[in-house]
Amino acid sequence: MRIYVGESDTWQGEPLYHALVMAVRREGGAGATVYRGIEGFGAHSTVHTARVLRLSEDLPVVVEVVDSAERIERLARILEPMVSEGLMVIVEDVQTITFSRGGPEPTAG
Repeated sequence: MRIYVGESDTWQGEPLYHALVMAVRREGGAGATVYRGIEGFGAHSTVHTARVLRLSEDLPVVVEVVDSAERIERLARILEPMVSEGLMVIVEDVQTITFSRGGPEPTAG
């Protein structure tokens, strides 16, 4: 699952991306990662950029959650109310490869 929000978006006084990650952790999710974009635009078509001449304080942020399809569906219902403005994309049917000391182990996901 990928959730696209703005860096300055908040949930109950804290950065939204952080609140989303903590909610995934609290609900027992397998993992979540936050990516900060260097440039992008969203629903309002305002371009936000990290370029020096046009430095923005609201860069695009992607929260990516990896888990089983069933857990993603449950997490989506919990996280959706937190995202008042943004985009949530749910992707099922992916193949994951888990790396461990013994080498990669393909797993169904």
